Amino acid sequence: MADPLYFSLWFPSLRLEQLPSHLISVLRQLPTPQVHAATVYPLDWQQAPIFQRVYGNESTGTVAPEEAVVETLETLHEDYAYEFETHWRLWLPESDGLLDAVWHEQACPLRIVAFGPEFDEGCYQQQGHIRIDLGLDTPFLCDGIPLDAEGQQRLHQNVLLLVALTKAVEKNCGAETRLLWTESEDNMASKLIARLQKLN
Repeated sequence: MADPLYFSLWFPSLRLEQLPSHLISVLRQLPTPQVHAATVYPLDWQQAPIFQRVYGNESTGTVAPEEAVVETLETLHEDYAYEFETHWRLWLPESDGLLDAVWHEQACPLRIVAFGPEFDEGCYQQQGHIRIDLGLDTPFLCDGIPLDAEGQQRLHQNVLLLVALTKAVEKNCGAETRLLWTESEDNMASKLIARLQKLN
């Protein structure tokens, strides 16, 4: 069963005024460091956004991280969450159940969320100061999908992209603690290793 996948980052002694620079640093590590949209949520996820700006889609109208962050975080609040939407390109299988899967490279959404320390009762403690929402774990595991040689290659390419992203963030963003996790709280690293071992 598909499971939402996240990469959470905690920074040492983070002060609210440092949040924009950390956000820009994380956004720069993405495979496509351009922002499509930005949204600000007050208090918790149940509240209506107080700011929303759509710049475009994966091919038109995007802006650089610096521009989006400066505009969106113009007013910093302890109890706000700041969400930025972009994309990366992953290989995804399509199958009618009768034939081998046909693989297509597609733009898949990425969301980067920065949490004020009082947003949603201090959810940053479990979610991270900054959380990258990577979408479903399906492109990296393909559980239940028989993989031929092409499928194995495409899955491997997706995993390499995920590893490259996490390594770039680890190397360049100054996070003290990092965690790759799924909503079901399974150990994603172990699941990836097990899946890749099946391919060899």
